[in-house]
Amino acid sequence: MSPGGIVRGYTSCRYGQLHFRAAGEATDGSAPPLLMLHQNPSSSLEFEPFIREMAKDRAVLAFDTPGNGMSDPPPAPPGLAEYAAAFADGLDEMLFAATSKIDVFGFHTGAYLAVELALARPDLVGRLILSGIPLRTAEERALRLQAASEPVPLGEDGEAIFAFIRAMWSFTVAGRDPRTPMERALAVFAERLRPMHRHAWPYIGVWSYRAEETLPRITQPTLVLQPHEMLLEQSRAAAQLIPRAVLVELPALNKDPFDTGSDILSQEIRKWKSVLF
Repeated sequence: MSPGGIVRGYTSCRYGQLHFRAAGEATDGSAPPLLMLHQNPSSSLEFEPFIREMAKDRAVLAFDTPGNGMSDPPPAPPGLAEYAAAFADGLDEMLFAATSKIDVFGFHTGAYLAVELALARPDLVGRLILSGIPLRTAEERALRLQAASEPVPLGEDGEAIFAFIRAMWSFTVAGRDPRTPMERALAVFAERLRPMHRHAWPYIGVWSYRAEETLPRITQPTLVLQPHEMLLEQSRAAAQLIPRAVLVELPALNKDPFDTGSDILSQEIRKWKSVLF
């Protein structure tokens, strides 16, 4: 067992090996198992404080999205439904939801991945918890899709990759919440570099996604748990499109919510559980 009770391992999916972090266990009377899906580019490492907190009363599993972290990459950019199908492969292989339906938490890119998994596998997903829903207008999506679809040239001098590294440093380390320790920021920064020239692949799916048509199709109870961060307004608008959504705003949290507020996030999820069960 690793420090903090988190174990790491691999399961199989259609793209090869799917890396995960896991903690806790399901027992009689415990809360439903919880799957966590991260933002892009990143990995399940960003969830570690949150995993430890939520694992106090349930089994928790967090995947590295294919091509991120230590999961094998797809051969070409897949759509969000294909990423979600890879998660379903891994869950079925692990028998993670063998005894009950699961809750799925998705953050930023992971929010749409959670929605796709819920739509494809209502037999598996009982409830959704979404945070940072990247809802954009058709015009905004078109502009962002064009940028994401342009291949990142490796080049002899690697200038495009250096630009990516500088952007990740600015966002993850220099621009971190002051409460986030430097050591933690550096670890997350290193994970965000792993996809390198493939870092935009999930965004091709995100900016192709017709969320305004898809979100109203969600049938599961949904908690939109929203810090006051960059996607606050988009998440407010998205919550209005989801038939069974409850919006809870967390103004005390902004950047790096898992490092600065995992206890707050977990408290709200447990309160929501007590109302629904």
